[in-house]
Amino acid sequence: MVGMGKKKIFNLRISSYMLSSNGISLKNLKTSPTFCFKFLFSFFSFLFVSGLSFAQKLQVGAPLLEEYLRRQQILNSDSFPNYSFSNRQFYLESIPINEDTNYFKSEKKLNFKVLPFFSTVRFNDKRPFGWGDYGMINANGLQNYLSTGFFSKLGSFSIQFQPELFYSQNKDFQGFSRDFSDDILWWIYRFSNLIDNPERIPGSHLTKLTLGQSFVSYKFKKIEIAVSNRSIWWGPGQWNSLTFSNNARSFPHISFNTVEPLKSFLGDFEFQIILGKLRSSFVEPFPYDDLNALLFIPFENDWRYLNGMTFSYQPKWIPGLYLGLSRTFQQYSIDNSGSFSDIFPIFEAFQKERFFVDDNTVIYDGKRQDQQAVLFTRYLIPKAYLELYFEFGRRDHALNWREMILNPDHARAYQLGFKKLIKLGNDEKAIQLRGEITHQQESVSRYIRYDLPGGSWHTHGSVLTGNTNFGKSLGVGTGLGANSQSFEISLVNNFNKLGILLQRIENNQDFYYASGLKNYGNNPWIDLSGGVLADFKQGNFLISSKIQIINGINYQWQFSNLNMSEFPKNSNLISMHVQSSFYYFF
Repeated sequence: MVGMGKKKIFNLRISSYMLSSNGISLKNLKTSPTFCFKFLFSFFSFLFVSGLSFAQKLQVGAPLLEEYLRRQQILNSDSFPNYSFSNRQFYLESIPINEDTNYFKSEKKLNFKVLPFFSTVRFNDKRPFGWGDYGMINANGLQNYLSTGFFSKLGSFSIQFQPELFYSQNKDFQGFSRDFSDDILWWIYRFSNLIDNPERIPGSHLTKLTLGQSFVSYKFKKIEIAVSNRSIWWGPGQWNSLTFSNNARSFPHISFNTVEPLKSFLGDFEFQIILGKLRSSFVEPFPYDDLNALLFIPFENDWRYLNGMTFSYQPKWIPGLYLGLSRTFQQYSIDNSGSFSDIFPIFEAFQKERFFVDDNTVIYDGKRQDQQAVLFTRYLIPKAYLELYFEFGRRDHALNWREMILNPDHARAYQLGFKKLIKLGNDEKAIQLRGEITHQQESVSRYIRYDLPGGSWHTHGSVLTGNTNFGKSLGVGTGLGANSQSFEISLVNNFNKLGILLQRIENNQDFYYASGLKNYGNNPWIDLSGGVLADFKQGNFLISSKIQIINGINYQWQFSNLNMSEFPKNSNLISMHVQSSFYYFF
């Protein structure tokens, strides 16, 4: 692929869509076979009659494919476009499925084209594990995700219909114990009341059909506006993101964005602005009716308005360096007045003192807005076949710039990672090393700022669902207040990979320290896992698989050094996580 033109080797598009003012869920979506057949037949007929050309788009965070494209930028930086990988929407034309020809590329207009069939099968033994799954629920047992569809384009207009079907066996598992003391139970609910993240969705053999990765867009040169339901990923992370990732179910939104970097005498720019709609799961945090009635704060029966912006800049004088900023606000729809400041709060000041009236912020806080602001950077070093990246975010306004400088770690989270390739010869065969650290736990400054600690990344006191959609975090997928470390070493060659993955997760550290579990003698709950990765291509099939063994040390914080009778002595839980994703290109 070395030496090919930028447009031929890679064609990135940033787009999205919105489909209904009320959102989309299984509750109000007809899913009978007759309805589905009629809808698909009508859509097929429209595409066939219209005689359109095609340029299908790939969902963000797609197993194997997105990693392959990122590796291509490191290996072929001279011929690869100058994209930041901080706002990822890829055209499938960028992926050469066949050796000599691009499966999706065509010099003639096509009347009809089917998107690849994409499926992920996941099996968890004994307990839930895993994230970055487009909205698969937190479940034990077998789960399956299916997606395919059609894409059409006429002039500057594009339409993609790519629904998603979810199935979950949703077996019972050992969750948080109600045998803890009343104080501990109060603390776990205090944190759980700040985010919509239920331990288990009730029911078994659950099925869900959504509009998935569908969108309608209009493109003018390098700018696009779209009504979309596609997943969004902001930031340079490989396993997680502090803002948006593929962890939660995609949500309806309107997007205004670049489709290619805007070139200027200062360098290249990329951006995206979204106006979206988020929904709650309306599921209690734990399956204990008496505790839920006593300690759970019910969700507000209202959807949430989301406004977000991401911006990245590649300085002309420093090749390979990307700098960026993301900012998001969410607010209950009933609190949104429709004014410019409520529709586009992303443009308001960063200093909270700007909103003081009579020495307080009662009027401003009455809007019940939650914000997150994230700075990120990515540095690509082609000669070393290396990339480094970093994200730093805050979920609360600083009083002023002085307070920001003196106490930058207040309400913060951060992430850093790398990818290094060691080439073996002149082809694409290489040893791949990559790692990532994600830290959500609050800093020690909380002890002097708060009379009553409580809160983690993706939460705030104004919107009690946190930054979630249908019960899953929009960004970091490892859980509330969790810290994670991931490391991979593998042998890669084009699409093929064989490697080892090591991960460590410190579960809900904010709850552990705030509740005083340490004082009771209970140790932290740490998940240590090791796994084998195997990706390969066979004809028109692409397959990505992994098998992980997880040692849940002090699972659910149930081991006590004080040997108290209410805590079981055998508190470690060994479990297995198996996942396989595959594509078939028709």
